[in-house]
Amino acid sequence: MSDVWKRDEVQSPCVNICVIHPQERICTGCYRSIEEITRWSKMSAEERRAIMDALPERAPQLKKRRGGRAARIGRGD
Repeated sequence: MSDVWKRDEVQSPCVNICVIHPQERICTGCYRSIEEITRWSKMSAEERRAIMDALPERAPQLKKRRGGRAARIGRGD
């Protein structure tokens, strides 16, 4: 591969599962906010790295159970 085609930039974490969680307001696939997704192409490498570093901490926000017995009897999370 030619050096011309190599890019030294932080790649998007997109995994093509583009669904925004209604309460958390982050993508269930990549964990970015709508604003971060929209601005990604205009961000500096430092901004992208900061977001990439924060993504693992966001994953547990979407792992909460929303159904089951507790939800039926009104004792959800």
